[in-house]
Amino acid sequence: MAAATELVFIPSPGMGHLVSTAEMAKQLIGRDHRLSITVLIMKTPQFDKTKIGSTTQSLVHMVAEDRLKFVYLPLEDEAAMVELRSKDPRNFMSEFVKMNKKHVRDHVTKMIATESSESSRLAGFVMDMLCTSMMDVAAEFGLPTYVFFTSNCAFLGFMFHLETLKRVHNQDVTELKDSDAELEVPTFMNPVPAKVLPSVVLDKEAGSIFVMNITKRLRESKGIMVNSFEELESYAVNSLADDGTVPPIYAVGPVLHFSKDKNEEEEVIQIMRWLDDQPPSSVVFLCFGSMGSFDGDQVSEIAQALEQSGHRFLWSVRQPPPKGKVEMPSDYQDLNQVLPEGFLERTTNIGKVIGWAPQVAVLSHDAVGGFVSHCGWNSTLESLWCGVPMATWPMYAEQQMNAFQLVKESRLAVEIKLDYKKDFRFDSSNIKLVTADEIENGIRKLMEKGDKSTEAIREKVNEMSEKSKIVVKEGGSSYNSIGRFIDDVMNNTHSP
Repeated sequence: MAAATELVFIPSPGMGHLVSTAEMAKQLIGRDHRLSITVLIMKTPQFDKTKIGSTTQSLVHMVAEDRLKFVYLPLEDEAAMVELRSKDPRNFMSEFVKMNKKHVRDHVTKMIATESSESSRLAGFVMDMLCTSMMDVAAEFGLPTYVFFTSNCAFLGFMFHLETLKRVHNQDVTELKDSDAELEVPTFMNPVPAKVLPSVVLDKEAGSIFVMNITKRLRESKGIMVNSFEELESYAVNSLADDGTVPPIYAVGPVLHFSKDKNEEEEVIQIMRWLDDQPPSSVVFLCFGSMGSFDGDQVSEIAQALEQSGHRFLWSVRQPPPKGKVEMPSDYQDLNQVLPEGFLERTTNIGKVIGWAPQVAVLSHDAVGGFVSHCGWNSTLESLWCGVPMATWPMYAEQQMNAFQLVKESRLAVEIKLDYKKDFRFDSSNIKLVTADEIENGIRKLMEKGDKSTEAIREKVNEMSEKSKIVVKEGGSSYNSIGRFIDDVMNNTHSP
């Protein structure tokens, strides 16, 4: 019996990164019986208090349980975490990953000690884009490293371009902060305004250094799987393919998680029942991701916009974490404490305000006709898969560039904002209020029939929805990319 080829996956602990990485692992073992995968999960103190743990655990029961293992690494003692949190929040993720190196090293040592020719052969690491410092651990074992990039090809190309500008031309992009300059980026058709560059790359100290360090390690990898597909990003995919300085790129998306378990939580049941009572394509869904939340003044502007628009709505409202805390938003115990007085009563016939949202289930419902989104890449792929057009309201990470790509490059979304930024780690000091009029205009453009530009967007979204389902089937571009990745892993494993 031939030894199985085993890969170690190391995802970032955030919901969007962890769940899509676990889903990617599931797809790989479903494609090739020779593969087995162990996913090493780093736990933050909030991990068990969120839906991440239960969602991840449900994945293991779906396919080939014996070849897909989830291992929860030990949680650092409270004193170490308190010390880490007391430091600069801009360094939290990089320091947290470094803190977990010893746990990864210990577990991989045990894996190798128990290997035999009749069981498995460790072939390499596949790590999240935010965990590239773990390449040092892979190197200690003489193993190759691959990367799963949970954003898109255009942004990957942007990272490579920034590193080239710094290394080859000694150009510092942080100097563009607060300017009206534009940047030519090989993976974008149009010049990219400095105002939509992520806060992290404009941070002269910790942020830009963090991005540069990640990008240098990306160049050292054996290959990069990207959660996107050629038909969505043909310009960026072709640009990367023509760049001889980057590793092989595998566009393997959309990698999405659709739970097959019936969710019986009472709040989910109530949400879906409410949607069942609404006319087709009549509801605008507002949701800003697992880290998205607003203060009271901005909540009031959104509420006013929804009342003024008159459109049916489903609105996910989350409570911000305490200032300075590296924590996830939570649900309000009483929505009346943040919503304008009388809002719930006045909109009871057309709207529903909720806390956490079962996003994929909502987007899949026939009643939903538009999505006001933070433009996180997973949310973008989910919306396109479901054929729901978006209105862009980015907040943090690379979301402003995603919004620019959707509105200006792909013509797949309408704009509320492209340059809104609310990143607690990198420059949230000058957050500008998005007015009720701006929000209402975006919602009307998204939801009302008859506007030629909006109808063109809706038609393109429907076309992309069909393409997203074709590319993952046998013979599709992403299906073939996964096959090439597996072949390369096998060749790298068995080559002398």
